[in-house]
Amino acid sequence: MLLLYRILLTISSTSLFVVIYLIKSNVTYDFGEGINSELISYIGYFGAVIILNLLSLSMIRFLESSSLQSQTKEKDVLIEIEMANHTFLPTYLGYFFVALSIESSDWIVFGFIYSIVFIFTFFSQTNYFNPLFILMGYQFYYVTTVNNIKVFLITKKLMKNPAVHKFNNLKRINDFTFIDRER
Repeated sequence: MLLLYRILLTISSTSLFVVIYLIKSNVTYDFGEGINSELISYIGYFGAVIILNLLSLSMIRFLESSSLQSQTKEKDVLIEIEMANHTFLPTYLGYFFVALSIESSDWIVFGFIYSIVFIFTFFSQTNYFNPLFILMGYQFYYVTTVNNIKVFLITKKLMKNPAVHKFNNLKRINDFTFIDRER
């Protein structure tokens, strides 16, 4: 199940790459006379990406439950919080520029480049950052625990002070990546 979830996360995080290429290539569906087919097609592409992201978020419940707890008897589990949103955004902007630079009629080149991006994203585990999650209210943080372990945390909480945050309802994506189900 975890492998399928990681594949879904990778698809949902790279799907904007496909949408930008389709829009740039002016790929639209004909909805008949008097209907703005371009606009409806573009809204449909973006809607499909939103649905894919909502599906990946709904599948969180099938992941292993976890919490950030100290192995020591100390009260505070977190000692440092670092916002991570800004570290991944340049990567996704790079994807957009690549999608814009591919010739509109060259589907084979696009497919090959998308496959490379997909594979690198899947194995580098940057698939856990998804710019659309930000629009859905999630934030991305690097959190250092009292055991000096740095983990990647996806949560809707706005975190500033490590001493006030407790995470008892996390879902484990891998050993160093968690998503918070609480608000």
